[in-house]
Amino acid sequence: MTMAVLNIFSQPTKPWLTTTTSLSLYSISNYTNYIYNSNHFSNISTLSLSKTTAKSKLASMPFKMLCQYSKSGCGCSWMQDDSTCHDTVTKNRRSQVPIHSVFPTTPAEVSSVQDLFKFICSGPLLDKLGLTSEMVAESIDKWLEYGLHLCRLFQVNELYLTIPQKARFYHYYIPVFLWCEQQISHHMSIFKDGEDVPPLVIGFSAPQGCGKTTLVFALDYLFQVTGRKSATISIDDFYLTAEDQAKLRENNPGNALLELRGNAGSHDLSLSIETLTAVGKLTKEGMKMKLPRYDKSAYSGRGDRADPSTWPEVEGPLTVIMFEGWMLGFKPLPTESVKAVDPQLEAVNKNLEAYYDAWDKFIKAWIVIKIKDPNSVYQWRLQAEIAMRADGKPGMSDEEVMDFVSRYLPAYKAYLPALYSEGPKGSDPEHHLVIEIDEGRNPIPGN
Repeated sequence: MTMAVLNIFSQPTKPWLTTTTSLSLYSISNYTNYIYNSNHFSNISTLSLSKTTAKSKLASMPFKMLCQYSKSGCGCSWMQDDSTCHDTVTKNRRSQVPIHSVFPTTPAEVSSVQDLFKFICSGPLLDKLGLTSEMVAESIDKWLEYGLHLCRLFQVNELYLTIPQKARFYHYYIPVFLWCEQQISHHMSIFKDGEDVPPLVIGFSAPQGCGKTTLVFALDYLFQVTGRKSATISIDDFYLTAEDQAKLRENNPGNALLELRGNAGSHDLSLSIETLTAVGKLTKEGMKMKLPRYDKSAYSGRGDRADPSTWPEVEGPLTVIMFEGWMLGFKPLPTESVKAVDPQLEAVNKNLEAYYDAWDKFIKAWIVIKIKDPNSVYQWRLQAEIAMRADGKPGMSDEEVMDFVSRYLPAYKAYLPALYSEGPKGSDPEHHLVIEIDEGRNPIPGN
């Protein structure tokens, strides 16, 4: 699949950038100026060094030294003791997503900027995004800045990131953020000066448990700290009320796929259209609206729409809307095809016919997270429930997890092949990113 090359890095070439594995003096100096208080950094920045010597010294500078000074005056630094800067950004947004269950604890000290640069260049998404090591070197200050923000957000020690943490930040979240930035730039270029620019809606289609909510959470934070106003919406927000879900169950007796929330037919499509239309009009300062939310804990876990008084408020002008869900982009199939997977899917497939107009047509850029085996969803869900129980929170038993996931697996088996091979209906290959992940939820080289 053809991918648009990121033009976010098309900066003038620096004359001292001579190899693909060397960091530019400009980039490292930018980064150190970002981290250092000017007084603390003066002993380095004013040294009379040749460009070659300076580049060598800065590139090999211990990462720990770069970070030590951030306590002394960098404002919203994630190094400040017990700072709650990230809370001011995420206020009234979705709850912070815990990462203890997906990040093992083996320490892997970040020894220098040069080492981190090499690690970034080994990432599996760079080729897919059209990025070269020269482009990374030219923009290394941005990579490092975004890495600092993510460490702050997830409250992890930037000096002792584990290998999975480094991979999650520098091989996954930051490359995807840069792709989103490129999509936003393209979207804005379509409109003339003075025209209202509606927010770009980016759809995230990914199976349950694979980390899409955490990905969106990280992207949302990066948008906020880089000055963009963003909003997040999940297909879960559009589930039917408990009363309407009960009616759906009564109208489909014996169909386990429609007994509980989840599959096509269990969403309020009118609310979807109303919400996505309205939020797309938040183009000016002072324009506000509340986004619906769903309370999965209501009625002993059967769920119900949350009280509107608890819905978060968003204010324009919005730049980007991230819309995520496990079945975004699913397309109806011939009846016989879905019945061959599970006869109960026939009603779900019929319901799916109305979903393009309610969801997919609003989406202008797509990120599809691809998995090899839908059965991985069971293991991921089980891990999440075990972690919840270990934290003293109520969680489903192993048997309940199996029952829960079994109601989604038929749809995965029926609709994922077409989603992966054809893409969502109406999607443009230039604005469609497919990320294949392994069982550890990390990107791997894919088609």
